[in-house]
Amino acid sequence: MSIQEKKQDPKPTFYLTTPIYYVNARPHLGHTYTTVAADAVARWKRMRGFDVLFLTGTDEHGQKIERSAAKAGKTPQEFAAEVSSEFRGLWDRMGLTYDDYIRTTEPRHKRGVQHLFSELRKRGFIYKGTYSGQYCVWDELYVEGSPGTPCPDCGRITETVSEENYFFKLSAFERKLLEYYEQHPDFIRPEARRNEVMAFVQGGLRDLSISRTSFNWGIPVPGDEKHVIYVWMDALANYITALGYGSKDCANFNQYWPADVHLIGKEISRFHCVYWPAFLMAAGLPLPKSIVAHGWLLFEQSKMSKSRGNIVRAETVLDVLGADALRYFLLREVTFGQDGSFSFDALVQRYNADLANGYGNLVSRTLAMIVKYFDGVVPEPADVQGLLNNLGLTPGPDDPDGWWRAAASETLADSIANEFAIHTDKFVEFFGMLDFSRALGTAQWLIANIDSVLTEIAPWKQPQGFSDDAQLATRATILYGAAEAIRIITALVYPVIPDAAAKVWQQLGLGDITQADLKDLQWGGLKPGTKLGELGPVFPRAEKEAIERMQNMEEDRVATATGEAQSATADQDAVPNSKISGPAEQPPPPHVPEPFSATGLSPEQEADAVAQQAAANRQVGPVSAVFDPLPPPQPLVGPVTSAVPREPKISIEDFAKVELRVAIVRVAERVPKADRLLRLEVDLGYEQRQIVAGIAEAYTPESLIGRKVVIVANLAPRKLRGLESNGMIVAASVGEKGKPVLAGFLEDAEIGARLK
Repeated sequence: MSIQEKKQDPKPTFYLTTPIYYVNARPHLGHTYTTVAADAVARWKRMRGFDVLFLTGTDEHGQKIERSAAKAGKTPQEFAAEVSSEFRGLWDRMGLTYDDYIRTTEPRHKRGVQHLFSELRKRGFIYKGTYSGQYCVWDELYVEGSPGTPCPDCGRITETVSEENYFFKLSAFERKLLEYYEQHPDFIRPEARRNEVMAFVQGGLRDLSISRTSFNWGIPVPGDEKHVIYVWMDALANYITALGYGSKDCANFNQYWPADVHLIGKEISRFHCVYWPAFLMAAGLPLPKSIVAHGWLLFEQSKMSKSRGNIVRAETVLDVLGADALRYFLLREVTFGQDGSFSFDALVQRYNADLANGYGNLVSRTLAMIVKYFDGVVPEPADVQGLLNNLGLTPGPDDPDGWWRAAASETLADSIANEFAIHTDKFVEFFGMLDFSRALGTAQWLIANIDSVLTEIAPWKQPQGFSDDAQLATRATILYGAAEAIRIITALVYPVIPDAAAKVWQQLGLGDITQADLKDLQWGGLKPGTKLGELGPVFPRAEKEAIERMQNMEEDRVATATGEAQSATADQDAVPNSKISGPAEQPPPPHVPEPFSATGLSPEQEADAVAQQAAANRQVGPVSAVFDPLPPPQPLVGPVTSAVPREPKISIEDFAKVELRVAIVRVAERVPKADRLLRLEVDLGYEQRQIVAGIAEAYTPESLIGRKVVIVANLAPRKLRGLESNGMIVAASVGEKGKPVLAGFLEDAEIGARLK
């Protein structure tokens, strides 16, 4: 359906966007992750009865593109068009259901951006001045600091620029933005991103340079064409220029704006959550309803990037396992909003466990039995209870078939229907919250539950004491229940694995899934007497050879990627270290620092001081609380009897002051620009609290979720990197480098229990 056709549609609207992808590099899994998530949301909203507008596209202006095109021997327009076509080609190959694809080189976009600039200038929020300072070409970001200052986002060395610019009065919106964040707590999600953005704004906003004169590949400032508009103002405006903003026809803008969700990667939160709402406020336009930032997709614990040569292409997975396998892995494996890890081994394991052995196997065995026992026609569930009563059969402890009869005596269809009603509601709730992993986990529970019933009841067997009529009735009841369960599960997972869901829908005899009313998730929607379609495998099991094939396909490109990274390094464009982000780390000082005090230190200085203090104290004793600034070792008095320095003795009363409790980790994610820090949300049974812990070099976030830990529960709160840490994780410090090893339990320990 075209946008024009939607104008007459009375359904409620839902406007969803991805970032527009910068065309300096070909698409990789990081881009695919964002777009697949957006496509799943768009499909979900459509099946819930919304008129959805799903927008994606490419960002094609800026100095970086101009330089990359020159290196490639092409004009910027040729270079941008070539890479943009690769993005669009990949999205089309994956069957993504975007409604519009915006390119910033299109006339409609240029017209809208110039209109926005003129409107801001007319309203008094733009003035001309001169900018002298540091600029990161890679991130198109102005950076405070002296020459040689690295970019805080990517770590590359910034360039010194001095030029006449137009400035936007960003400082005028500091209080307005903070008030808006407070009044709209769901505007920025997840909470960790909201806290980061608020801390940034609370630190003070300076006016923003929004034009450049040192290059010309961009949209000219209206009336002063030696200036081109800052690439982030240019790019962010796509969300409204695609709707006709700045043109004579504003019908789409009036119908769909404000956007319901801007879906972005967390590294561009500042631009979307600070600059973009300030531009809109200044123009007198409504703000988007929410901005949701997901985490990074890490490969070998590093963010995928061209300069590192660790990019994984989506095409590699598509060629071997298909689009549904990739879509499912990205949304099931990674808790949305947190960083997640990708590997070919994990991909194949998840594919086999959940799709081949789970969903695919349930479909195959159920439909094959309907073909075998009922000639491929969905059977009518029977009154099993009545049949059992007529036969005088009742469940008993000595009855070898007691479990089966007990289950059947409740009338199997009703029993299964009750479970499905509960878990279907859970799936809908989780998916609506964009908690894809928990939603799909709920679907897997349903699959495993039905599979277990089939295995236990074994409808292919003839139980002792059952007549043919009783056997047929019970078999019809359980197979109808399994087939109806498959119908509901298929409708639920359709937004995530649309190709497989469409095949299963056909095999159930229900026709074209795209024409079906998938809102009907009530039990009983599958009509008895429905003739099954042609059966076939849905998810064939992947063997180890699939991993090797994908690895080899990527290794074939390593030489090219390495050459690009070396070239970038020679041009001072490469990341100076192998961390996810940030400048090259300096070695710790050889001396023991003074005892730490938070007074007068910035969050960055505070975190660095804590890290140095922790490193210095790693030999103080066998157990230390991670990131707690212990005092420096005391001078030894008398002969040395041990290589390990000892602290002064404490009394039992002193120890009793420390409240150690058992907690379970519910949320774990990396702290941006802090290689050692993780942000944890722990559950004490009676409350949940946030803790910032320096264990990121020893534990990945996903390995901690669901793990029981020991925390110091009565430690005064403190801030690390702008995040409040309300407690402390206890860990041992092992080896010369002081690797943290979390304290745990051999036996089960109740959450909230106090250690004594």
